[in-house]
Amino acid sequence: MSAQATSNRAATWRNWAGNVAVSPVRTVAPSSTEALAETVRRAVADGLRVKAVGTGHSFTAAAVTDGVLIRPDRLTGIHGIDRSAGTVTVAAGTPLKALNAALAAEGLSLTNMGDIMEQTVSGAVGTGTHGTGRESASVAAQIRGLEMVLADGSVLRCSAASNADIFSAARIGLGALGVITELTFAVEPEFLLTAREEPMPFDRVTSEFDQLVTENEHFEFYWFPHTDGCNTKRNNRSQGPARPLPRMRGWIDDELLSNGVFQAACSLGKAVPATVPGVARVSSRALSARTYTDIPYKVFTSPRRVRFLEMEYAIPREAAVEALRELKGVVERSDFRVSFPVEVRTAPADDIPLSTASGRETAYVAVHMYRGTPHEAYFGAVERIMTAHGGRPHWGKLHSRDAEYLAGVYPRFGEFTALRDRLDPDRVFGNDYLRRVLGE
Repeated sequence: MSAQATSNRAATWRNWAGNVAVSPVRTVAPSSTEALAETVRRAVADGLRVKAVGTGHSFTAAAVTDGVLIRPDRLTGIHGIDRSAGTVTVAAGTPLKALNAALAAEGLSLTNMGDIMEQTVSGAVGTGTHGTGRESASVAAQIRGLEMVLADGSVLRCSAASNADIFSAARIGLGALGVITELTFAVEPEFLLTAREEPMPFDRVTSEFDQLVTENEHFEFYWFPHTDGCNTKRNNRSQGPARPLPRMRGWIDDELLSNGVFQAACSLGKAVPATVPGVARVSSRALSARTYTDIPYKVFTSPRRVRFLEMEYAIPREAAVEALRELKGVVERSDFRVSFPVEVRTAPADDIPLSTASGRETAYVAVHMYRGTPHEAYFGAVERIMTAHGGRPHWGKLHSRDAEYLAGVYPRFGEFTALRDRLDPDRVFGNDYLRRVLGE
């Protein structure tokens, strides 16, 4: 079997939301680091640019290329578990759901993760995927080493002890420094989380926000626009025993209400926008309080089958309540019809140059619109609020910011772009999105 599968047809690749499509000159699916390196060398020789895609859960054009598109399908699997070091090494194209299942089978777990697990590990870290947490949030902050192919086709390994400057930046590299082929994550013995989910009024959540964040290992909430209702989620480690959601209750809440009925409600709102506020009031009351205890990935993650577009901003944690009240006021004064809840999470400061939590305690505010409904005016209004608070847009979600703005909100922005100039001076891994957000 060939070490890589290559197609010279101009096959169209689309992201999950369907708002980004690309028809490259070549599509390649290498199954080894050397095959991927050869793909890069050949592309350079042919004068073509190179981008790697994951499962398409980014809403931006970060992976678009008119040259060679690298697919992750065959670069998968666990390469090794080191229990004494507390690490797992995994191929870059491995989906997070496969990693989580493999770790659980070994009695191990990541410390934290985002709320979906469809992404590849390299796609998730490359765009700064995060969960919520008092002491941990970012998936990239859990990386202990990585391997990547550089623009000249060479293979580089890095960690805090080797090529430390590259390692520091490449943990969230936007695909601008090279193509990641392998990642080593810190893991720990599997633990249990008790999830406590309950409705709470907007004014109470915002007035008690700091207390809720401080008193819980993982806190987040969803506010339903056009209402005063929120749904809160508190996840804390537990000694057990495990008490998973009963199968029927889990199906009703996570599949029927959060996906099936919600899909129908969004479709109705798209066809008849005037129905959205009333549906939102029903939705905010539909999910009742529940408590359960399970292994981490079964608590942190949940299925997301309703397709949408998303924008998310990271702002200083101390600005969160003011920004949320401004957002609520804008929705109430406008004719926006917003069927999706606003998601609010937090993260501790980290030391990754282009992390949205780099150097500051952070609150995340994510807004969504059902696919196919107008989103520009709503997202634009939210963006004006967030940028007034020094907001940093999520790298994989919709925003209108450029390099000039981003250099002003990331103190180590110049450090990253200088490294990019050194590793990829000819912009083998460049595209229009990177030109906008990183500069020429």
